[in-house]
Order: sequence, then C-alpha cells, then structure tokens
Amino acid sequence: MSTHDARDTRPLTRLAWLVLGWNIAVVLWGAFVRATGSGAGCGAHWPLCNGELLPRAPALETTIELTHRVTSGVALVAVVYLAFRVFAAKPARHPARRAAAASVLFILSEAAVGAGLVLFRLVADNESVARALFMGVHLMNTFVLLACLALTAHWSSSDVRPRLATRRAWPLATAAAALLLVGTSGAIAALGDTLYPSRSILGGLAADVSPTAHFLVRLRVAHPLLALVGALAVVAAAASILRTHPSDAPLRRSAWGLVGLVLLQLVAGLANVALLAPVWMQLVHLLLADLVWIALVLSSARALSSNAAP
Repeated sequence: MSTHDARDTRPLTRLAWLVLGWNIAVVLWGAFVRATGSGAGCGAHWPLCNGELLPRAPALETTIELTHRVTSGVALVAVVYLAFRVFAAKPARHPARRAAAASVLFILSEAAVGAGLVLFRLVADNESVARALFMGVHLMNTFVLLACLALTAHWSSSDVRPRLATRRAWPLATAAAALLLVGTSGAIAALGDTLYPSRSILGGLAADVSPTAHFLVRLRVAHPLLALVGALAVVAAAASILRTHPSDAPLRRSAWGLVGLVLLQLVAGLANVALLAPVWMQLVHLLLADLVWIALVLSSARALSSNAAP
C-alpha cells in the first residue's frame, strides 16, 4: 500500500461506515412510509411530488413521502461520492473498488424499484400480487445494497481478499440465502400487517389460517416458520466460524455477536406479534434484521479472508 493509500484509509473507512448508517436510516424511513400508508403522499408522480418540486402546504402523508425521497436522493449522492473516493484511493482490482461499484449499481436499482412502486400505484391500500412481489424484490435489493456498502467499509481498511472456493463458504452462503428468504417473507408479512391489522392475537392467528382470508394475511404465518429456519442457519454459520477459527479472538467475538443478534431478533419477532405489530416495533424488527444481515456479511468476509485451523 502506498503512503497516499495509508493516509486516506481511516477517513475513507469512516466515510464508508457513515454512508452505510445513512442508508440504514433511509431504509427504516421507507418502512415508516409503508407502515403509515404514506406511499401515495406524492400521488403517482416521480420524481416530482404531486406534479411539483416542492408542494405548498403539504399534507402529513405528503411530508412523510417527500422526506423519504429527499433522504433517498442524499443516499444516492453519498454512495456515488463514496465510490469516487474508493476508486481514487485504491488500486485496480481491489475488492473495495468492486464493492463500491456494486453499491452504486444497487442503489440505482433501489431507486428504480421505489419509482416503480409509485408509478404503478403499488402503494397505500394496494393489495395486489404485484405489490407483494415488488416488496420482496425491494427487500432483496436493499439487503444486497447494505451488504455491498458494509463490504466497502470493511475492505477500505484491508487488502486481504476472501477465498470463496472453499468448503468453509457453504455454511455462510446457506445462511445468507436463508436470510434473504426470511427478509422477503418479512416484507410481505409486514405489508399484510399494514393492510390487514389484527385486533387481537387470537383473531390474527385465526385469520392467518382461514382459507377465505386475503393471501397477504395467509402468508403471514410462513414468516415465523422461515425465521426459525433462518436463525438455525445463521447459528450453524457462526458455529462453523468458531470451529474453523479457534485462535482468532476478534472473529470469534464477531461470531458470538452474530448469535446474540439472531436471538434478539427472535425475541423482537415474538414481541411484534404479541403487540400486534405497532409501527415502532416494526421498525425495531427491521433494524435488527438489517443488523443481523450486515453482521453475517462482515463475519463471513473476515472468516473467508483469514487462515482457518487445519
């Protein structure tokens, strides 16, 4: 690494973590838009809001939706700027460059999916299959974007490349795939909670298994089951890290932290059901889901970049 690279590493890494944090906040605000039914606050207009750049005397729903658009725009600019800084500081074929370039790609697709939700009127009280599919795609794109930003931050201070062609990668890849599936089901379940809120726990459970209920309601029961499978996959991945890296203390702490986050997320999921999915609890649940995902991505990158015990 050159002197210039060494001098810029710490500020660049701080910038990368800051951009990641901002994007997590934008994701949570987007969930707030959905949970409050404010997705149609700007009508079917994008990027303008109700045909205007800055609406006069906007309603509360319009303010919530417009705030999300503004913060999303800031996130787009921040990711592009981060990629510019990474490309200026790192040599060709450096993993941080690849992660930063992927971050730009996926934040553009994130904007495209968000625009599609608005332009196709898949917001507010829309209960179509198309909206459910868009929500699932939106969640997966968000997870990949957060992973790319986390890896950009990780590799901005490291030149060690991961080794993917190894048996150690399989438990980690399986856990990642499981979390993507769990997250997708969670996005659809949250949509069902928003459109068809339960008045009681027993009433909600009865609706979940009723053959006459809307498909969004019936799909809610799948999320807890998939969440349990996903948690077991993540615990298995953490156990794999602990088994193959007995002397790497920082990595072992990361693996145990991952297990702790998964357990906390399961508790939050139960609380979300018990409290009948209030908006604030939905946001806490989503925040923990993002943190579990990021922790898995970073633990996997560190495990695949370090020497394992024979």
